[in-house]
Amino acid sequence: MQSWSITGQLYEYKYLNTPETWEEAQQYCIQHHTDLATVTNMTDMKRLREAAKNNVPNTGAWIGLQRPQTTNRKWHWSLPGLEFNETNWGFGESSTHDQYCGAIRKDLTWVDHECGANKSFICYNSDTSERFYFIKEVKTWFEAQRFCRDKHTDLVSGLQQLRDEQLNKTIDSKSFDFVYIGLFNDDWEWSNGSSFSFRQWDENNYDDKDDHNYTMLTQSGMSKTKNNNKPFFCYEHVILIKENRSWEEALYYCRHHHHDLVTITNMDEQRWVQEKTKNASSPFVWTGLRYTCTLGFWFWVSDEVVHYKNWASPGQVNECDMSGAMQTGGEHKWFKKHDEEKFN
Repeated sequence: MQSWSITGQLYEYKYLNTPETWEEAQQYCIQHHTDLATVTNMTDMKRLREAAKNNVPNTGAWIGLQRPQTTNRKWHWSLPGLEFNETNWGFGESSTHDQYCGAIRKDLTWVDHECGANKSFICYNSDTSERFYFIKEVKTWFEAQRFCRDKHTDLVSGLQQLRDEQLNKTIDSKSFDFVYIGLFNDDWEWSNGSSFSFRQWDENNYDDKDDHNYTMLTQSGMSKTKNNNKPFFCYEHVILIKENRSWEEALYYCRHHHHDLVTITNMDEQRWVQEKTKNASSPFVWTGLRYTCTLGFWFWVSDEVVHYKNWASPGQVNECDMSGAMQTGGEHKWFKKHDEEKFN
């Protein structure tokens, strides 16, 4: 079995070119790596598609997205990393009669809609001062999502964006009945049990009513297919050690048995780690974040500079013998804890 790897900060994708069924591929990945590949955002998607360009055959390669026999449909936001909790459905709306994509009215209430209808839509851009873009051109929901991801960041998603004053002004200046937003409902799950909502369907190979319950990656995106033999992507990732140890004991354990305590340098890595901490048996988990009392600053044991930060409260005091731990519930913020406390 030949393979090659794509390396990231926290995880590594491995491509295996021996064709297997989806279940056989998953079993191999679990036995030799972590699981079939989980794709969390457009960065992952672009890395895999770029790697697949010259190596993956036209038949595609398995990833870990599947539709289990016992289905459980859920609403998700298109923009990765947002929790779906509070809602603003209009009267009589929400997941009825195969209406599995979300839109918004002028009064800001939500509408469930058939995904294949052509409608205008609103994109969100995180990199510009003008964050919201009303696209008058009509597209299906999947085409709108792809357009927003190619030209901006994503379809407008999440309660914070939908309540933004700038968005309200954008909507007030337009004439429409309702427009697509980044809200969708599906019954697909990642094989590793994670709750990541990222999907990038090939709109030419997606029919929500067929019996194709497994997902392959092609150059056009994620495609549903029947369970035949294909090459596949595995991944290796951060590992949760469900033993309570002091920070120093945890550091030595990770360096002896694995690589090191985890380093988190951006929001994408934060999401990976917080997803893993949901299974912890302690209220916090240790990270590779350490305070040097002599020099008076925080650093990662991997020698990465602490640029990205997710501290819970600026009022936490910096003291000697302190290290960084992530909260395993709530918003998964970072807390400054004494080294001798014992966590996973």
